[in-house]
Amino acid sequence: MSHHVLVSDKLDKKGLQLLAAAEGVVLDNKPGLKPEEQQQIIGQYQGLIVRSATKVNAALLEHAKHLRIVIRAGIGVDNIDVAACKAKGIVVENTPRGNVVSAAEHAIALMLSLARQVPEASATTKRGVWEKTKFMGTEITGKTLGIIGTGNIGAVVVDRAIGLKMKVIGFDPVLTPEKAKAMGIELVALNELFARADVITMHVPLLPSTKNILNDAAFAQMKAGVLIINAARGGLVDEDALLRAIEAGRVRGAALDVFATEPVPADHPLLRREEVVVTPHLGASTHEAQVNVAVEAAEQMIAFLRDGTRINAL
Repeated sequence: MSHHVLVSDKLDKKGLQLLAAAEGVVLDNKPGLKPEEQQQIIGQYQGLIVRSATKVNAALLEHAKHLRIVIRAGIGVDNIDVAACKAKGIVVENTPRGNVVSAAEHAIALMLSLARQVPEASATTKRGVWEKTKFMGTEITGKTLGIIGTGNIGAVVVDRAIGLKMKVIGFDPVLTPEKAKAMGIELVALNELFARADVITMHVPLLPSTKNILNDAAFAQMKAGVLIINAARGGLVDEDALLRAIEAGRVRGAALDVFATEPVPADHPLLRREEVVVTPHLGASTHEAQVNVAVEAAEQMIAFLRDGTRINAL
């Protein structure tokens, strides 16, 4: 029996090779199709692998008459209507380990770049302006990192931050005191984290409970001069509130890899602030991560179609 699988977003060739070589799998690799084109063909497939571009929503699922499984090659499933899939009996899986190190390292890179004003110093130096006295940085050694979310990615960030001689305090409703102690962090309430942290980074999914978790009320509780890092999900930070906190001097700087709307509009006011470092959602953009998530997604798809094995099902 043949199982037809559609890969609708760009996937590393190693994952495609695994799928193409799998017995009983008929692979169609068609990244870049428009939503209406996806809707026209999705009825042919039992399996679908996506990254972040494809929107697995009600409009697409209406045409997915034979679809049994959707796999997100990556962690976040914001682009997948998980509830609608469940209602149709469609399994949804992600690949939560493949880009963990990549995402964690990017958060650390953003923190260091922000603390030492690397992007702006680089830009002005390249323009021929030698502003040695303008860019006065901050050492992170001995500073307190407040981390919201200590799951797969957050745990790696904790490890790296401790290696950089930072003190780490964390908020995570599911983290036990025993596990926190083993990780080397102090478990605190969210308001205490806001009050004590010199740097705040978030590594949680975007849920109703986490949307705009950094808002006006949160910024008001923070110590003056705090640095904000968001390499997790757009929407965790109320961007208007962040701008107000920067203008008021409460937040010294912010480093953002993600935005509520992506691509971020060119006229977004945060882009005009020297205190803000931005990157275009690069958390998983390493060669290693791309290979890892592609291979994981392919192996999970093959296992499910072969004997119904579910790996990382949501």
